[in-house]
Amino acid sequence: MAKWIIDSDHSVAGFAIRYLMTANIRGIFSRITGTVNFDPPDLPALSVEARIEIATVSTGVRKRDEHLLSADFFDAAKFPDMTFRSTRAEPLGENRFRLHGDAAIHGITRPLTLEGEYAGPVKLPEFIGGETSIGFVCRGLVNREDFGITWGSTPMEGGLVAAKEIQITLDIEADMS
Repeated sequence: MAKWIIDSDHSVAGFAIRYLMTANIRGIFSRITGTVNFDPPDLPALSVEARIEIATVSTGVRKRDEHLLSADFFDAAKFPDMTFRSTRAEPLGENRFRLHGDAAIHGITRPLTLEGEYAGPVKLPEFIGGETSIGFVCRGLVNREDFGITWGSTPMEGGLVAAKEIQITLDIEADMS
């Protein structure tokens, strides 16, 4: 089984949440580390361990980012990371899969299922390092209240201040170790 190291310079975790029930607020966490054990011919054996640094959150608005880091949301001082550890993978067709695992956010661990696809592996040209790399895109939904993040759950006309459901997208590049 090949071991791949997540390249944190070329990987991000993105999110989108409906705010005031009118528009999506989007952001990223720009530091992901971890490993992927994977040989493309053996998709069911895919396994992932990843860590996302909460302090790297960016929505493009400093004041909002600071609020997300506070105890109202992620409480980054107390919970500096969120993690994902896969438990099994299901093939869904050429280069596509469903990845089941456990996500730990805000000190609470819950099951999480992601739909994904991979590209590669490819041997990069020498002028950009010459490594063998592989890429993954995974998408899923989480209910923030399942992880104890309840700020913004106040009802208002037409819905909640902030939706419970958050769309997540992981864009991962990993290099063969």
